[in-house]
This record gives sequence, C-alpha cells and structure tokens, in this order.
Amino acid sequence: MPRNISVERLTQTPIEKQQIEIAERKCIGHPDSIADGIAEAVSKALSKAYLEECDAVLHHNTDQGEIVAGESMPKFGGGDILRPVYVLLTGRATKNYEGKSIPTDSIALKAARDYIKETLRFIDMDSDVIVDCRMGVGSSDLRDVFKACNNNPIPHANDTSFGIGHAPFSDLEKIILNVSEHIDGNVRPKKPVIGTDIKIMGLREKDDISLTLCVPMVDRFCSGMDDYNEAKAFMVEEVRKVASASTDRKVNVFVNTGDNPENGSIFLTVTGTSAEMGDDGSVGRGNRCNGLITPQRPMSMEATSGKNPINHIGKIYNLLSTEIAKECVAKVDGIDDLYIRLLSQIGKPIDQPLVASAQYIYNGDGSESVIEKEINAIIDDNLADIRTITERVIRGELKTF
Repeated sequence: MPRNISVERLTQTPIEKQQIEIAERKCIGHPDSIADGIAEAVSKALSKAYLEECDAVLHHNTDQGEIVAGESMPKFGGGDILRPVYVLLTGRATKNYEGKSIPTDSIALKAARDYIKETLRFIDMDSDVIVDCRMGVGSSDLRDVFKACNNNPIPHANDTSFGIGHAPFSDLEKIILNVSEHIDGNVRPKKPVIGTDIKIMGLREKDDISLTLCVPMVDRFCSGMDDYNEAKAFMVEEVRKVASASTDRKVNVFVNTGDNPENGSIFLTVTGTSAEMGDDGSVGRGNRCNGLITPQRPMSMEATSGKNPINHIGKIYNLLSTEIAKECVAKVDGIDDLYIRLLSQIGKPIDQPLVASAQYIYNGDGSESVIEKEINAIIDDNLADIRTITERVIRGELKTF
C-alpha cells in the first residue's frame, strides 16, 4: 500500500541567516532531565524483563513521573541534606500475562535507583532520596490496541499523535550539544566540584554567540569563595575552548550570572543538583529527543522518555522523524533546513502514517523534482524499516532527551 508522503519546498529565511536564534539544553542532573532519565531507564528495564519472561515487550508507559525537591543546607567544606528528594514513579505497566505475574514495581524501583546512583554520584541512596512506585495497569482499549501488535508484523499506533524532527543542526545547536558532552565526558571526571545540574542557554545575535550557563558547585570540594570562583573561571575557559572549536563566530561565555556573593547567594550545592532543594522536575518538560529545546524550530510537546518503544507514537515518531531528517541532509546536497512531521491515527499500522510531511529550504541548483523524489524515497524506506527504532531504543542506542 503506497504511503501518503508530502514533500514541499519552503520559501523562508533559514535559521542560520536569521538575526536571532535561541536554543537551550538541560543537562543530566537538571530535575527535568533526571525525571526523563528515570522514566526511560524504567521503560528499558521493563522491556528487557518482558522479553525475557514473555518473549514480547508488553504494554507499558512510564512517561509520568515527578521529582519533588528536598531541602538542603550547603556550606563550604560540605553541607547537609535536611529532607530527601522524593521521586514518584507513575504510569502504566502490564503486571500479569498468560498466567505469569511480572514484578513490575520492583523492576521499576531498581531501575530508578540504579539510574539515580549512576547519574548523581554524591547522592546518598540510603538517606538523600526516596523512590516511590505507584504504577497502575493500562486502560482496556489501549491494551487491546497493543495486543494487536503481537498478532501483526507491524504494530498499530496507540494514539493519534505526531512526531517532529529537523536537520541539519545549526552552529548554536551543535555548540550546545558539544559543550554538554564535553562537560559530562571530560570536565566532571577531572573536576568533581562541577555538579551535574547544568543548564546551557544559547543566544546567537547575527554572528555573535552568547552562552549562559548555570553551574552548581559541590560544596565539599570548595573551601571558600576562592575555590568557587576558580571553578567558575575554569568553566568559562573550558566552554569557550569547546565552543570556539565548533564555529568561526565570536563566542561569549557567562557562568552563574545570578551570583550575589555579598548577600551569600551563590550556586552551591551538597549533591550537584538543585533537586536537593530548589527545583522540582517532570518527565517531558525539558529537552526534546534531539537533546535540545529549540523555540524557533517546530517541536512536539510530547514526552519521549518512558513511552513504550513498540507502538507509542510519542516516542517512535519523534525519534524516527529526527533520524529521517538527518539522513536526508546527509544524502541530499544543498538543503539549508529540513523539517519532518509524521502524523498517526490510533489503531492504524505505524508504518502507514496519516501523512509523512517533509518541508525543506534549498540553496542549491539541483532539480526540485529530483530532490523531492530523493527525500520521498528516504522517508518511504525508513517507514518500511520502522521496527528498527524499537530495537535501537531497547538496546539503548537512541537518546530520548
């Protein structure tokens, strides 16, 4: 059956040629990112357990979860957690299947605690955090749709929803991702004073880029303001170095602009995350599945993390649309911007969206009909191979935030 694929050329200013561009990333220790990471860890753990016990991934959605901030008293040399962070796991999971009882709550609790321990290294798992599981069972209509997945070669969509992806990433978007990766992979292991709850806000004004970072410092590694200021200066130089290597544009870096040392107001923490006191977090309130928040790009507001990887459009179509966009710009020369939108209908095969839309901005001199034919073919091939998204998610090859 032929797919409903629409490819059209846009006549608008590409993102790189617009005067103002804004983009943001909430790094792994931000409360919203913690919520996303836990939700996805729980979904992966359930998927693997279902496969081991039942030879199939059963219906579940763990994309509802909350981080409720605790209370802390940071101080130079090391402070205290006064009230623990509270983590609530909700959502839905299949708990019984063909006479088998599946310990979904214990699987979820272990996955959540393992993720927290791995991500927040200075959290005391015995006293600084409470993890509570209140997962229920899915509604009968959605379970019926999901059951059809096991009886058909192509799963049927669990929702009427859409996914959106774009490519290529702009200078600003790439810089933010590169800086985040550098901090997680190189800075923090060498400088444990740098916490995990970093927010990177990027602004490009014509050819000037400003990066404003909120960086928590871990108090046990700071004996006083000299150590704190040294860590700030170190971050400014590290970020500038990484950012400048990614662009020819001028880069300005600002760290913890809200500090007011005279009033004792600095971003000092006990554990490296504001979840210990300042901020709550929710699944889906932070980064999109490409790792960014991009207000000048089309975006889906759906949470990607925690949704089941079999037939939940909020996960599959957002991931797939991003993969399609990247492949198109890699294979078709001259594309400035490309936006992919995939729209489903509940109960219909996920490889047959109601529409697969591609909109592109082109700066080359190639034939428009040839370009659109190439994009159409890439979309069609990816939809035909849509189940590989599920496999890659379960293997942990695709990031969701």
